[in-house]
Amino acid sequence: MMTTNRVLLVDGMALLFRAFYATAMSNYFMINSKGMPTNAVYGMVKHLFTAIDTYQPTHVVCCWDMGSKTFRNELFSEYKANRGEAPEELIPQFELAKEVMESLDIPNIGKAGFEADDCMGTLSDGYCKDSQVFILTGDQDMLQLLKPNVSVVLLKKGYGNYAEYREDSFFEEKGITPAQMVDLKALMGDSSDNYPGVRGIGEKTALKLLIQHKTIEGILENIEQLTKAQRAKIEQDLEMLHLSRKLAQIHCEADVNCSLEEALFFINDEKMGQKFDELEFRNWQKNLVGM
Repeated sequence: MMTTNRVLLVDGMALLFRAFYATAMSNYFMINSKGMPTNAVYGMVKHLFTAIDTYQPTHVVCCWDMGSKTFRNELFSEYKANRGEAPEELIPQFELAKEVMESLDIPNIGKAGFEADDCMGTLSDGYCKDSQVFILTGDQDMLQLLKPNVSVVLLKKGYGNYAEYREDSFFEEKGITPAQMVDLKALMGDSSDNYPGVRGIGEKTALKLLIQHKTIEGILENIEQLTKAQRAKIEQDLEMLHLSRKLAQIHCEADVNCSLEEALFFINDEKMGQKFDELEFRNWQKNLVGM
């Protein structure tokens, strides 16, 4: 029996960073009378309300990274080492963003040592047994979480533009299953997360090998069927291949939980209004809530 629960899992960092850079490029930081920049938080709320309007969730949860170090840094010290510091106008907005979520009675979920991805993976695994889950993010890594009751909604440029993925359409488009995404990333690496995979193997070759042999194990069992060059590359980077897979895999047993009761979406207008006025969001009734 299909449930009427619709859970929206929000990648807080993805919304915040996207909103920040959309206006920061033109030096528009929306600094209020207390000297606090609010451009990222304002944009995040607009993204959030637009998605709520589109997907009509009954429950909403927001997940966050908790500091820069996670179990992946312990596995590979160079993991995400290519990322610079967050811009100084964005740093104070991290805390503000969580306060805004609180004012909307949306639970903030995060766990030290894990990424927001791991928290979303863990929660979606629990919720999807009897709810329809929508994961709102900008991160293609989340596509590995697709299941019959789990959709991934990738933010595109502007507000309200999404690429929505479901398990069945994903296979039609990519030729591999969502679970094979992990092995794909392990083979080709990920420059934004700063791990190399197998040097010299790009997406095209990695896809071809996975369509043919299904998994990394399948590829290794049939390594003599590969071209001489492919075989040499894989044998040379075998250790990094296995390590990259551990880095690419979303960890769905993070120690987080949030009951559906806590996640029930209901806005207290007075509480929200107080927060938006305190942050000096101009015209918020019209531009945010009246959309």
